[in-house]
Amino acid sequence: MDNESPGASGAINYQLSIINSFLTHLASERRLSPHTVSNYQRDLKDAFRLTGQRDWATLTVHDMRSLVATLHRQGKGGKTIARLLSTLRTFYSYLMREGLARDNPAVDVRPPKSGKRLPKALDADQVGQLLDAGMEKDDPLSLRDQAIMELFYACGLRLAELLSLNLDSLDLSAGQLLVTGKGNKTRQLPIGKPALTAVRRWLKARTLFIKDSEEKALFLSKNGRRLSPSSVQQRLKRHALERGLDDHLHPHKLRHSFATHLLESSGDLRAVQELLGHADLATTQVYTHLDFQHLAQVYDGAHPRAQRRKGDDEESS
Repeated sequence: MDNESPGASGAINYQLSIINSFLTHLASERRLSPHTVSNYQRDLKDAFRLTGQRDWATLTVHDMRSLVATLHRQGKGGKTIARLLSTLRTFYSYLMREGLARDNPAVDVRPPKSGKRLPKALDADQVGQLLDAGMEKDDPLSLRDQAIMELFYACGLRLAELLSLNLDSLDLSAGQLLVTGKGNKTRQLPIGKPALTAVRRWLKARTLFIKDSEEKALFLSKNGRRLSPSSVQQRLKRHALERGLDDHLHPHKLRHSFATHLLESSGDLRAVQELLGHADLATTQVYTHLDFQHLAQVYDGAHPRAQRRKGDDEESS
């Protein structure tokens, strides 16, 4: 026998009918796509179930926060919860317009922050697979692309930093690169031998791309202008696929690989911070997937003021 009373069943059906009226409004008045309407329907039915199938007009901001907490415990991500809250805010605006609710309990509720997703670093073999394969090619475009990829990995450059490089950014005799980063801050970076060789080879080929003798950009497109971000991203993706790597390879992944490999080899977090151009050590921590315990060990072992003499703890206690 069904334990649900006829009255309760009727109340639930009424609340579900309100959802259906709202979905009709989305499809007919707002002309949203069937896919979008289906997403609204799924979100509202989930919310209705998780809030105990109560009258929409009785739900409060505390109920909304409880709903967010429940979804978070279930492992739902910040973006998923944010979308559901957005659905509820839109739904309650409709209810208020129709006189079915007095306020919008979802309006000031915020989802948990989504964790920053970082690209997985290439391992050393994958970097070799990408870069070594281009060393034998001598056509102008390949020479340019090889120099670009070598600099990304050798210097940990951001895409915008690489694109802003000019001829006078290079000091070939000293093997150094002057980079302008975020906040217009400059930093001097060493260039490793493979990258230096690749850049020298490109500079010889660069003369074939020159259309305007006044153009100072280090890397030129076939029309003689400074390269665009999309051009570099597309060329990098192409070379990765040709060399058996996945199609998600992009400049930031090479920067991340640079930071990870350098830190694994040196353990010098401050040096990596300087090379990446990070103002905050916490940003370097995120890039390199370090946990706090490892950070603390590096700090305690390297920072002069962190190295306490034996007996200091006893004296201060």
